[in-house]
Amino acid sequence: MKKFITALLSLFVLIGCASAFSTTRSPVALVPRSASLSKSSLNMVFGKKKTAAQKEAEAEKEAKFWQGDWVCKDCGYIYNKNECAGFYFEEQGAGFRCPQCSGPRRRYAKKVGDVVGTTLDGGDAPILIFSFVGVIGTIIFGIWAVDNL
Repeated sequence: MKKFITALLSLFVLIGCASAFSTTRSPVALVPRSASLSKSSLNMVFGKKKTAAQKEAEAEKEAKFWQGDWVCKDCGYIYNKNECAGFYFEEQGAGFRCPQCSGPRRRYAKKVGDVVGTTLDGGDAPILIFSFVGVIGTIIFGIWAVDNL
């Protein structure tokens, strides 16, 4: 009985796999395009046209920000504002991370032509300076502690 059930289950699995790769399609009810679609329904899909004041405000906002590319120094990802909730790079908060490598915001640099510069917040210089000062301070404290304790 156990062999019969195993054989029956194997047969069902085999039939199921075979039908998954068949070229015949199940009948689908095709809905004909209605002639009732008009330009007004397309306007509702894509939104209203911007007024001159809205266009001017948007252009003014664009002028405040860097128009070139921002590039992640770690992985080479080029920041795309459309992929990042529509924010310009400068509008991103301190917690922003590279979508590709999770590098921090300070690892991004301006790209001018083929040259990549530094970020607005100074890049890694403050971190390196304070780390070096911390190491020197630790060494000095260690020497003082050995002599005085």
